Amino acid sequence: MIYTKTGDKGETSLASGRRVRKDDVRIEAYGTVDELNSWVGLLRAGIQSTDRSADRVQTALEWVQNKLFNLGAALSEAPGEWIADADVKQLEAWIDAMQAELPHQTAFLLPAGGEAVCRCHVCRTVCRRAERLMLDCGSETERKWVNRLSDYFFVLSRYIGALNGEKESFWKKNGEK
Repeated sequence: MIYTKTGDKGETSLASGRRVRKDDVRIEAYGTVDELNSWVGLLRAGIQSTDRSADRVQTALEWVQNKLFNLGAALSEAPGEWIADADVKQLEAWIDAMQAELPHQTAFLLPAGGEAVCRCHVCRTVCRRAERLMLDCGSETERKWVNRLSDYFFVLSRYIGALNGEKESFWKKNGEK
C-alpha cells in the first residue's frame, strides 16, 4: 500500500525510527536531494547519442543517481557509511578528465546554452541548495561530495556544450560589449 497515513499530521519517520516534523532541515535536505535526483534523470533523458562520450556521461550520471539515493539514506539516519572519500575522488577524476578537454575559462559563464547544458545548470543550483541545507545534518564527507557534485555539474555543462559545438555565453558586467 502506498499510503500509510502516518504523516497526515505533519510528521514523518526517519530510517532511524525517530519522528520529526516534515519541515525539519533533515527532511528539507533529503527532499532536495530527491529533487536533484529527478533533475539528473531529466538531464539523462536529454543526452541521447551513440557517441562514446555521451555513453560515459550516462554511466557517470547513473552512478550519481545511485549515490544520491545513498545520500538520502544517510540523511534519513539509516545506519552505515553511504558516501565515502573514494566517491569524492571519483567526482574529482571525472571533473579533471573533462576539464582537460575544455578551453581555459576566463570569465563567469551564464547558465545558458542548449537544453542539456541548461539542465546541468539546474542540477548544479539544486545541488548547491542541498549543500546549504546539509550544514547541520550531513557528515563532512557527505557535504564534500555534494560540493564536488555541484562542481561536476558545472564542468559537465561546459563539456556537453563543447561536445555539441555550442558557444559559451559569458557574463558582461553592467552590459559591457
